Amino acid sequence: MPEIATNAVVAYVHYLSFMLCFAALAMERKLLKPDPNRGEATAMVITDIVYGVAGLALLISGLLRGLYFGQGSEFYTQNPMFWVKIGTFVVVGLLSLYPTITYVLWMIPLRKGELPQVSQALVSRLGWMINIELVGFASIPLLATLMARGVGLASA
Repeated sequence: MPEIATNAVVAYVHYLSFMLCFAALAMERKLLKPDPNRGEATAMVITDIVYGVAGLALLISGLLRGLYFGQGSEFYTQNPMFWVKIGTFVVVGLLSLYPTITYVLWMIPLRKGELPQVSQALVSRLGWMINIELVGFASIPLLATLMARGVGLASA
């Protein structure tokens, strides 16, 4: 495959995985409610798996773009906006651990044919975390746009 096509495919995977992450988070937020039925709880688990796989694809494609297919690692690492963007991604990723662990724990009763016990307090806590993740994810394209335009770099 010619280099330009490879570059385009890696960029496409990066953008698509970002969109899938955001869509999965939005779906998690929409599905979240106290005492879900079996289908709703299963949908939450599956949605979080999609989020995790898309997040991993986003990370890998981002690394590939930064090291091999983008502007070159020097372009990115010298720009403070890049580090703000990476920091935001890391914070969102860390925030996602609690919901993910919660959904994994839901699989225990689901496998026994039972329903997970989901209180209003848990729904509220998870909802806030997902809202923060959504805001963080929504800011990443803005940070990327600022970075691509050299915002944060010292003027030459």
